[in-house]
Amino acid sequence: MGSRTIIVGTRQSALALTQTGQVIDALQNINDRHQLGLSFEIRKIVTKGDRILDVTLSKVGGKGLFVKEIEQALLDREIDIAVHSMKDMPHELQDGLMNGAVPVRVDPRDCLVTRNGLGFYDLPHGAKVGTSSLRRSCQLKHARPDLQLEWIRGNIDSRIRKLETEGFDAIVLAAAGLTRMGWTDKISDYIPVELCIPAVGQGALGIECREEDDAVRHLLSLYNDPLSARTVAAERSFLGTLNGGCQVPIGAYAVMKDEHMIELIGTVGTPDGKVLLKEAASGTDPVALGVKVAELLCERGAEEILAQVRG
Repeated sequence: MGSRTIIVGTRQSALALTQTGQVIDALQNINDRHQLGLSFEIRKIVTKGDRILDVTLSKVGGKGLFVKEIEQALLDREIDIAVHSMKDMPHELQDGLMNGAVPVRVDPRDCLVTRNGLGFYDLPHGAKVGTSSLRRSCQLKHARPDLQLEWIRGNIDSRIRKLETEGFDAIVLAAAGLTRMGWTDKISDYIPVELCIPAVGQGALGIECREEDDAVRHLLSLYNDPLSARTVAAERSFLGTLNGGCQVPIGAYAVMKDEHMIELIGTVGTPDGKVLLKEAASGTDPVALGVKVAELLCERGAEEILAQVRG
């Protein structure tokens, strides 16, 4: 097999570049073990979600805010692989593209970074908490209606700086991002899944490629973690059934109960936290399970809630 340089596309944030570097290291190891004759190069791409930082994500609108330009680069053959945080990926990928691998998922939970190391229930009454996610604010307000939830945008490092500069008592982030950056010492409290169901695919990466690229598909098949792929597939089926992007108050989390059985819990809530619907079910087919949990929520009024949020 001749040598080939695989161009890997990513966003420019410190987290995106760090996790892409980790992916390339893993792919390089697979390449060396199987003598595939590949080398790897990073290409940085600016997305719409990166350019617009002065409004909440839910107001920017549209699915795939952090994905679209990268997918276009794949279609235009400027890159061969795209590394995404799975929670940024829309349910429907563009024609000709596929998710080639879901590597082993890291911690899916949300976490709290506070100025004084306090846990969620220790935060003072009326504490100012920063988040850019309707999903998080809806569930946290449901648990503690006294909290003042305010939007905060930017990369992880700039959000942590704003904790000091903009007078937040706490900010809520995905534990996975801090884990990948090696910053777990900054975490004051891990928020249990029972309190705040994660975003679909949180803690997982999606490695996207062109369907026709057999060499890359083979490489990514060796990188895929089947258990992570199955749980993420159930969550993404749930999201697709509810036709939700990442800017609506939808959460889902699936776990493998044994090597076949998947358990999925899903939630939809109102942004003010006053209504929070949750349903769970188990099954062996991830796609059917996602549809089932979504339908259980729809029977309780989830579609009406989402229609109001979309305005």
